[in-house]
Amino acid sequence: MKRTFFLIMISLMVVSFFACSENEQKKETAKNAAVDIPTITIMTHDSFSISKAVVSKFEEKLHARLVILKSGDAGEALNKAILSKNNPLADVFYGVDNTFLSRALKADMFVPYSPANLDAVDTALKLDPENRLVPVDFGDVCLNYDIKWFDAHQIPPPAMLEDLIKPLYKDLTVVENPATSSPGLAFLLATISRFGQDGYLEYWQKLKANNVLVTNGWKEAYWGKFTAASEGDRPIVVSYASSPAAEVFYAEKKPDKAPTGVVIENGSAFRQIEFAGILKGTPNLLLAQKAMDFLLSPSFQEDIPLQMFVFPSNKEAVLPKVFEKYAHITEAPALLDPQLIGTQRDAWIREWTDTLLQ
Repeated sequence: MKRTFFLIMISLMVVSFFACSENEQKKETAKNAAVDIPTITIMTHDSFSISKAVVSKFEEKLHARLVILKSGDAGEALNKAILSKNNPLADVFYGVDNTFLSRALKADMFVPYSPANLDAVDTALKLDPENRLVPVDFGDVCLNYDIKWFDAHQIPPPAMLEDLIKPLYKDLTVVENPATSSPGLAFLLATISRFGQDGYLEYWQKLKANNVLVTNGWKEAYWGKFTAASEGDRPIVVSYASSPAAEVFYAEKKPDKAPTGVVIENGSAFRQIEFAGILKGTPNLLLAQKAMDFLLSPSFQEDIPLQMFVFPSNKEAVLPKVFEKYAHITEAPALLDPQLIGTQRDAWIREWTDTLLQ
């Protein structure tokens, strides 16, 4: 009896030993596997957003871990990338827009690559024939107005940039500083496109006389001064043509129509195009190429509208219904040659600052 009990105990100890060994082996294997998983880093601006589900698809598709390196606003992030180009902080950069395109290309820090699905991108968005930077999304910066406010005051909403300098619209508009705000810079470029390099400052002088309000950034203007989104007293704000879709999407009680309207005709809206590219010096070139493929894939492209409220560059991407119904695209955007923007941008901003803030 004792011998039988002893044998049973020995058997249990052996089984337990091998079970523990197997568990430890599995843990060690999992640990080693985790260590062996490569990492792909995308450097971008603070407004970048991607859903958890799409991150999972991204990592599954690439068999890699995705790291998003947010680095300030679009201009600040690009400056950091340029300063670190000899020892890049990431594998891919996302968020160069057409207002900074020439500066990015002049830095010579991107590897030419033509991603899968690039043929599905509108040729009008492709501003670099060498595909060092490829378009991933776009949106139109324009005037937004509070429909309810204008109805209540029995004033017609503005239809073009020229309306803002009329006495009827005095004290009604808030804009962003182009030196500190991406939409602010885009709106400045819209006025240069509309009135020319010889006439835009005169337009801004008249806006100043009409008591236009200037804020440092979009949040301060839209959420702090715009009557449709705050306790502010300005029913006209510089925002995006897709902002009405965001107003409907985030509303607790879904309205039948958007509470805000947009001014996108008569050269009033500037098309902002965002690009991505592979950074020279990446140790993960093949992985970076796969990441670029994914950025133009339906999975990522269809995630863009409700994450960043801009339009996907891939024409085959399916838009969410709220975007189809309430977001807008102008058929005739205000555009300026990226090379001209690159050579004159700083001078234009200085002239604007001297005119508006002195």
